[in-house]
Formats: sequence, structure tokens, C-alpha cells
Amino acid sequence: MKKILIALGVLLAIYLIGIYTVPPYIESQRNPVIQSPPYAVSPAAQALYDRLDFIADLHCDALLWGRDITEKGTRGHVDFPRMREANVALEMFTIVSKSPSGQNMKKNSSDTFDNITPLTIAKGESPWNWFSLVNRTLSQSEALADFVDDEGGKAIFIRSKADLQQLVEARKTDKQVIGAMLGIEGGHAIEGSLENLEKVYEAGVRMIGPTHFFDNEFGGSAHGESNEGLSDFGKSAVMRMNELGIFVDLAHASPAIIDDVLKLSTEPVIVSHTGVRGVLDSQRNLSDEQIQKIASKGGIIGIAFFDGAVGTPELPNIIASILYVRDLVGIDYVALGSDYDGAVVAPFDITGLPLIVDGLLEAGLSESEIRAVMGENVKRFFLQHLD
Repeated sequence: MKKILIALGVLLAIYLIGIYTVPPYIESQRNPVIQSPPYAVSPAAQALYDRLDFIADLHCDALLWGRDITEKGTRGHVDFPRMREANVALEMFTIVSKSPSGQNMKKNSSDTFDNITPLTIAKGESPWNWFSLVNRTLSQSEALADFVDDEGGKAIFIRSKADLQQLVEARKTDKQVIGAMLGIEGGHAIEGSLENLEKVYEAGVRMIGPTHFFDNEFGGSAHGESNEGLSDFGKSAVMRMNELGIFVDLAHASPAIIDDVLKLSTEPVIVSHTGVRGVLDSQRNLSDEQIQKIASKGGIIGIAFFDGAVGTPELPNIIASILYVRDLVGIDYVALGSDYDGAVVAPFDITGLPLIVDGLLEAGLSESEIRAVMGENVKRFFLQHLD
């Protein structure tokens, strides 16, 4: 018995050590930055940046890694203190519940080993989360709610138009108040259940991408095997999302799903983090026709920051992608969609957003256009369409 207890104690010690060392190591490897802070821009760009009333980003996966985002981190790209340092008003925190082994842009199977399972265990999460995608999702939702609660009124969990209006008003007198929204990357998280769709809505989710890197119950992924459109379940889920007030996010969706959603949805769509084929011809990026259809339906397109979406060098291509959407459909439809903390190499962390303003100024955009891209478009979109 003594030997058994000693063995169990050793195993427990190894597990506890792993909780504090493995997830941080994995995140530091998966979410590096090319250029570390601090970041320098022209005096004109910094002055304009400092005048911006509302800066917003449509996609960040910081909840995945088990990091306390109320504390300023030394790894990754986003946390609440760095949001405040960068004067960012609103961040869309997205939930990743499954990632296929060997994940790539071209073709992934839903049957491969799931990378998120060992990370979930290593983070010390409840065994209820180890093999349940919806439980992992609800756990990350609860984590965001807890982080917001810990801020003592300096953060607002945005679930409704009233919440967003509260944020806008609060920031008129206190720029330390920040907003957090919640999305899901991949509808597999609801495990083919409309009941689970209701659960994640109640947990605060207001955006769901039907597919991520593999095909699921909704239909085909841009990186999957089938290239199919919405399944019968996917159509039912999209209609229920419209009813509930959950936005459809078309990032990573197959072209057939994009067409199906644009025909079916009664609400405008979001593409939370993407590039455009006119800058980088990739199957994860939007064609001119898709951009035009999304804009015609009143949607909004977030330009991602990493090389797989915009190419290299990243910053000039981020600017080029923004300009491409503006020139094709107008400035009102383009926004920032970084994909921060999404297992990508970012050119800079969230405190480097003034670099984008610098690039947009050099490209000749007016202050009103820059305000639109940096957050006013997102604010207007959600004020118009959040329940």
C-alpha cells in the first residue's frame, strides 16, 4: 500500500508540474511574434491612433491556452492589460474546441487525432471536458465570464446591444473599461445538437463559424475533404442562430457553405479573420464575388494578420488587403480580424496596432476611413444587429 501511495504521489506531482509548465511552453511555441514590443510609429500616426474612440478586433483565441488574461502576459498576443495599453475597446474572444493532427490549409480529416485533447488534460481541466467538445466550449465561456467579473466593473461581457451601448458610454469618461464578446470557431463544438446551441447562447456566445479546419455536422470546411455546403442540420442551425441572435462567421467555411449561408441567413454575416484572393490566392481567402455578396448583405470582413491569410511581409499585405476590400465594395465593410493567439506567428502583438494606422496613413487613407477600419465599422455593425 505504501508503494502504491508513493507511486500515486509521484504521478500527481508530475501531473501538477505539467499543468504549470506544459501549456505555457506550448503556447510560447505556437503564438510567437516576429517583432517584439515596444513599437514605434510616426508622430502623425501615433497622434491619430490616440484620437481613436473605438478600436475593435474580431478574432482572438486567447481563451484556449489556460492563461489568466486579466494579467499582462509575457507570451501570446492578447490580454486585458495589453488591450488597455493599446486602447482597444472590444475584443471577440473565440473558442477552439478541436484541432486535427497535422492541421493544414489544404485538406484535413475529421477522424485524425485531436490536438486539443492533450492540451485540455495538461491544463488541469475537469475530466468532463476531456472528451466533450461542448463541455470544453462551456468551460471557456465560463472562464471569460470569470475574467470579466474579476475586473470589478472595468470590463463588460457584451451579450446585447444594451451592453455595447454601456461600453460606449463608459469609455467616454474611462478608457480603462473594455469589452469582451464570445464566439466559437467551428460548429462541431455543439456536437450536432440544437439544444447545445441554446446552451452556448445562454453562456454568452454571439458568433459561430459553421466549420473550422475539418468537415462537421454543419457541412464542409474550406480545408476539409467534402467541399459540401450546409447539411440539413447546418441549415436548421443557421436558422436558429438567426432567431437567437448568433452571427454566422464564414471564416474557414467551404465556398458552398458561404453560398448557402448567404442565401439562407436573414441576418448579415461576419468573416471574422480572413484574407482576400486578390492579395493572396489561398483557399481560405475570399474571392471578389464572395466579398461583393457579403457586402451586399450588410456583412463585415475582418482582415487577419498572419502570413497564411495575407502573405509576407505581413504588415504591407494587411494594408493591401484592407485597401482591396475598400476599393471593391467600400470602406464600410472592412475591419480588423487578427487571429491573435490562434497558433499563428503574428507580426506584432495587440500593442502594435498603431503600426496598422501608420500603414494606412502612408497608403493615403483619410482619418474617417482609418477610424472605420480600426473599429467604428465593428461598433456600427453590432449596434445595428445585436439583439
